[in-house]
Amino acid sequence: MSPLPGEANEVEGVLNPASGRTPDGKLHLLPRLVAEGNVSRVGFAEVTLDNGVPTGVERRGVVLEPDEGWERGKNNAGVEDPRTTWIEALGRHVMSYVAYGPLGPKPALAVSEDLVNWERLGPIQFEYQPDLDTDLNLFPNKDVVHFPEPVPGPDGELYFAMLHRPMWDLGWFRPGEGVHLPAGVTDERPGIWISYVPVDEVKQDIRALTRPRHHRLVALSEHPWEDLKIGAGPAPIRVEEGWLLIHHGVSGHIEDPFAQVQTVNYAAGAMILDPADPARVLARTAEPLMAPETEEERSGTVPNVVFPTAIEEVDGVRYVFYGMADAHIGVARLDRAE
Repeated sequence: MSPLPGEANEVEGVLNPASGRTPDGKLHLLPRLVAEGNVSRVGFAEVTLDNGVPTGVERRGVVLEPDEGWERGKNNAGVEDPRTTWIEALGRHVMSYVAYGPLGPKPALAVSEDLVNWERLGPIQFEYQPDLDTDLNLFPNKDVVHFPEPVPGPDGELYFAMLHRPMWDLGWFRPGEGVHLPAGVTDERPGIWISYVPVDEVKQDIRALTRPRHHRLVALSEHPWEDLKIGAGPAPIRVEEGWLLIHHGVSGHIEDPFAQVQTVNYAAGAMILDPADPARVLARTAEPLMAPETEEERSGTVPNVVFPTAIEEVDGVRYVFYGMADAHIGVARLDRAE
C-alpha cells in the first residue's frame, strides 16, 4: 500500500497497519494514514489476494480520527500506529493506539465487534506500583499489544495482559528534566514491559482493560542491531515453543526522540516468551530476521525502517505486514526454519 495521489489523508504516508478479519471472513488492514502536518488517522482497507498471497488493498474509508481533545496537541495530532488483537474470550477486537496529545504520545484503547465500528475505552491509566518508586502515567509510552487469550500473571492467576514500551526521558516536556528511571532499572534505553488486568474485572467492565497493574520488565536491548531501543511489533502469537513476539530494534543515532527525521536503522527480530510466565524470555534472535533492503525500506519519511505491526494467516501461511520507511506498507512471508 502506498499513498494515493490526491488523497489528503495520505499525503505524508501510509504505514504501520493493524489487521483483522470482518465477520464475513475478509482480511483487512487498518493503516495509519498521515495527512499534512503529521496528523494521523486509522484507515480501513480490504486486502486483495493473488493465489492466496496478499498483493494490494482496496480502501474502505477511515475508522478512527483524532476527535478527542487528548488526541490533539497543538504541534501534532493523531491516532497513530494501531495494533489489533481478536480476543475470543471477550468477543471483540481490542485496538491499542498512540494518542498524540498535548503531552506527547500516550497509549489508548478501543474495542470493536466487527472491525469497522470502534468504541473508545480511553487512555491507559497504569495503576501506581510502590516498588517502582514512580508513576508510569508520567511517561510517553508506545508499542502496546495484547495477548489474544488470558495468561498467567505474577501470582499464577489468569489475566488479560499487554506489552508496552515506556520512555523514561522527560526532557522533551521539561527541558533539562532528563531521565527518570523506575526503582531497580539501571538501563535508560526503552524496552518491553508487561502489565496485567484480572479476567473477572474485564468481563464485568470492558473498560477495566485501561487500568493495568503488576508492571514488570520483560526485555531490554542486547544486540548491536537493537542498541538504542526495542519495542513490540504485532500481538504475540502462540506457537509450539511459547509466545512468538516479533519485535523491532533500533540502532544508529537519535538526537531528539520525538523528531520525525532520525539517523537510525529499524530492523525486526523475534523472541519466545514463556507461556507459564510471559514476562520471561526463553529465547531471542541475535541477528535481525528482516532489515531495510529494498528502495521503499531505505528511502522515505524516515529512511531505513522496517516496522512490523501485524501478522495474519492466509491458507496456512503466516504473513507479516510492516511499515516501510514511514511511507508505505509491505508484506513478508514468515516461515518456520527447518
